[in-house]
Amino acid sequence: MKNWYKILSVILILYTIFWGMLGPVPRLDILNETIRNVYYHVPIWFAMLFQMSVSIWFAIRYLMSNNPEHDTISFNAAKVGFFFSIPGILTGCLWAKYTWGTYWTFQDPKLNGVAIGILIYLAYFILRNSIIDELKKARISSVYNVFAYVMLIVFIMILPRLTDSLHPGNGGNPAFAKYDLDSNMRLVFYPAVIGWVMLSWWVLDINNRFSKLKSKVND
Repeated sequence: MKNWYKILSVILILYTIFWGMLGPVPRLDILNETIRNVYYHVPIWFAMLFQMSVSIWFAIRYLMSNNPEHDTISFNAAKVGFFFSIPGILTGCLWAKYTWGTYWTFQDPKLNGVAIGILIYLAYFILRNSIIDELKKARISSVYNVFAYVMLIVFIMILPRLTDSLHPGNGGNPAFAKYDLDSNMRLVFYPAVIGWVMLSWWVLDINNRFSKLKSKVND
């Protein structure tokens, strides 16, 4: 059955929402009940990174093959990844408000890195939209896509670990796994990651189907 992952993604996300709100969580200073947001904020970012990884993969494949279908998939994956970054940022801002007292702080390198990374991808869409010639658009945007992905990884995964950060697992701040992702939370967190990643793949599939229909109509 081709659509098994769609059904499974819905089941896993519904399970995450239900048990994520009602299941037991460790009692932690500052975080308190907001620790439940780890079931939503973090998996959504996993889905975003997954889509950006799909995007760069097909960008590289296009540069090697000049197959326009690869360029289309790369573009659609970047769109889906960018779309998932929005709820990722919003859930992060809400979490920051309750734990740090502000929706955003420029003192946190990971937040700054996220902002820069998203702006780099926004520039990717602007660049792509500004080029009329389809072959040039595909090639130039594919090259830029590789640059954007590398910068995203550098700004959100590498640089924050080299300096102090409010985010767990970065700089001098211990990671979640060190003290609070207990067995009860893992029963929700891991299915949440799988569910959101599968949902992002479903959204990508819808975008790819729409692109094919649009191409047939234009032809």
